[in-house]
Amino acid sequence: MNNTRLPKRSIVAVAAIGFSVPFLAAYDGHPSSAAAAAPVVFRPGIVAPAVRSVWPEKKNLTFVTLDDSADPTFNQLLGINTAGTIAGYYGSGAAGHPNKGYTLAPPYGQSDYTNENYPGSAQTQVTALNNKHDTAGFWVDASGNNYGFIEWNGVFTSYKDPHTGKGTVNQILGLNDAGIAVGFYVDANGMSHGFEVNQATGKFTAVVPTGLSNVTVAGINSAGDITGFGSTSSGGTIGFLRKGKAFTAFAFPNAVSTTPLGINKKDDIVGVYVDTASEMHGFLLTDPLTNAKWQSIDDPNGVGTTTINGLNDKGDMVGFYVDSAGNTDGMLIEP
Repeated sequence: MNNTRLPKRSIVAVAAIGFSVPFLAAYDGHPSSAAAAAPVVFRPGIVAPAVRSVWPEKKNLTFVTLDDSADPTFNQLLGINTAGTIAGYYGSGAAGHPNKGYTLAPPYGQSDYTNENYPGSAQTQVTALNNKHDTAGFWVDASGNNYGFIEWNGVFTSYKDPHTGKGTVNQILGLNDAGIAVGFYVDANGMSHGFEVNQATGKFTAVVPTGLSNVTVAGINSAGDITGFGSTSSGGTIGFLRKGKAFTAFAFPNAVSTTPLGINKKDDIVGVYVDTASEMHGFLLTDPLTNAKWQSIDDPNGVGTTTINGLNDKGDMVGFYVDSAGNTDGMLIEP
């Protein structure tokens, strides 16, 4: 294919938002069930960190719009490795616009897109890739059933958590270099359950943060630390980090909901939060366990519609936004 579509670039000084930290409960146990916008409720044994003000430095970020010309109306970029290769897909899933997966390598011209679809699938999303260029995601059959997949050393394998029962949704959202993938399944009652799966053995392990329901595990790093999100008893959505056996629950200050989606080797976490005006903003959370700093990030072409889905160990981030024409555009953020 000819390089007919060049990336759109803009450089913006993104002002970080400074907050106190009302909800970052680190302890050797499970996350609190307090709602994101409510005061923290500490269970017995929880060690409450000191509340502190955090003011990340103002940084210049380069925003690059990356859309596959196969469907420039809908692209989502979902993962990026240290080499800068990106995982994503085009197509909204509506009639005539099926999800079609791809990887995208630097320098990010149209000829650098490589189609990747699970063999025989009706739709595919490539949601993650590791530093060995193995990929993961999920595929959809003709009946609409979702199955996770990992492409390891060029070989596709499909995965379905054995606890799914009559549920029809299994999705893999993260993959590390050791071949441990994370994701979720939806049971027959419509409830989500987080899992880890080992690509070599096919063994599934449940991820169960006590106090949260509807759990999704969205990202895993090289050390096996994971991040994800779930629902509280009062209906809020908050994030969690599991490092070792300890869970830390967190929420973007004053947000209605917080949805972490990616993590790197430093335990920096990205995702999306919804504010009180129901607008979506990307976020970057750095040093979550020691000196937590939050940064709110919007693509200048999609303020209030920005999601950050993945980041690499260099700090490059990927995601998507909705532009003024209503198109969903892939987004690369370079620090």
